[in-house]
Amino acid sequence: MTSTRPLDSLHGHGELHLPGAPGYDAARTPWNLAVDLRPAAVALPRSVEEVTGLVRAAAAAGLRVAPQSTGHGANPLGERPLDDVLLLRLTEFTGVTIDPAARVARVLGGTRWQQVIEAAAAHGLTALHGSAPDVGVIGYLLGGGLSFYARRHGVAATSVRAAEVVLHDGTLVRASATEHPELFWAIRGGGGNFGVVVAVEFELLPYADVFAGMLLWDRARAAEVVGAYAEWSRTAPESATTALRIMSFPPLPELPPFLAGRDLVIVDGAILADDDTAAAVLAPLRALAPELDTFARIPAAQLLYTHMDPPAPTPCVGDHSVLGPLDADAVGAFLDRVGDGVDHGLMFAELRHLGGALGRPAVDGGALAHVPGEFALLAMAVAPTPQAAVAGRAAAFSVVRAMSAWSRPSLIPTFAENRVESGRLYDGEDWARLCRVRDAVAPGAAFVANHALG
Repeated sequence: MTSTRPLDSLHGHGELHLPGAPGYDAARTPWNLAVDLRPAAVALPRSVEEVTGLVRAAAAAGLRVAPQSTGHGANPLGERPLDDVLLLRLTEFTGVTIDPAARVARVLGGTRWQQVIEAAAAHGLTALHGSAPDVGVIGYLLGGGLSFYARRHGVAATSVRAAEVVLHDGTLVRASATEHPELFWAIRGGGGNFGVVVAVEFELLPYADVFAGMLLWDRARAAEVVGAYAEWSRTAPESATTALRIMSFPPLPELPPFLAGRDLVIVDGAILADDDTAAAVLAPLRALAPELDTFARIPAAQLLYTHMDPPAPTPCVGDHSVLGPLDADAVGAFLDRVGDGVDHGLMFAELRHLGGALGRPAVDGGALAHVPGEFALLAMAVAPTPQAAVAGRAAAFSVVRAMSAWSRPSLIPTFAENRVESGRLYDGEDWARLCRVRDAVAPGAAFVANHALG
């Protein structure tokens, strides 16, 4: 229901944009350009004081608050009316501090992974970061986070040691294992349902360099490569976290010739081992004679760019599921949708290898302490127009539907591109606990997350 109260209380707390005013359209547009958010107002705070003032002012105006860092996963938010919502974009509130002795990073609201990893690299450290440099750190951690170190180190949210959270009444609290422990448990994987997280502290990893890269084949080799990857993944050690993608690149002049206008099969990721051991792990895939092999010892900071995620805001739609083991029939079903010669209409279809530490609940790990299943399936399409979005969603869903016989009931928050029943994101008891915490710290669902809790 639209608020009938005046929005005057929102003024005086930093940059504010209202519908119809210059700047509103730019301010409301998330990284995913296919998402059309139309909130009652958009604010871009630059300090904790502005955040607390805006949260109080929103309550006075009868508005709920939707915190957002970059808006990579904004599609579920865009699938609901926002006319009683203040969109609180934290893109202008950034900063990172590294404590090299403690191996801990502290980052502010809208900080992106590129800033953190560059700062950590100066001390020979890195983090459980995502696969793109421009993803917001806090949004990623609140959703759990899958890193290319995940099979060795688990869900990224388990690395969080403390968070500073603005609650529904504008109170700033510190949540940790000893301070507001229920809130601390909830924010580690429970999303933005509990408050505005203005800072997090998380552990860093002691890797100055890693063995990482990608292998590339023409899609004509898809049947051979996908089958071999499925077989290889059954015994791959926890030190190896990889993904296989069927990718289609447009014939753009800014792309290198080995990508432009081509349909490809790509395996990429990292292997946390010495060079000889890593080479032995990779040998069965290298035996397939890829046309490009970039796996080598690289500075850890370069891993951010290995996955070749879109480097700028992009209109995209997709679908997702979690899969169990892939037998020959599963490989065949996947290839029937995206294999050689198939006009699938997707930017990519990805199989991200899970298991290892991801599959074991971390002790005191938070609301998303593990991810069940063997693979995360993610299918994405570029959607520059509404018509393309409809076609792209259908194409992505067709892949997910084709793999339904091997699907698990669970989903992964940071991969769930559409609005879903939130009970599928968490174990049943954990979901109920999240709802209790939400009701205690954010009564009336004061905060609007990408994935709302019922």
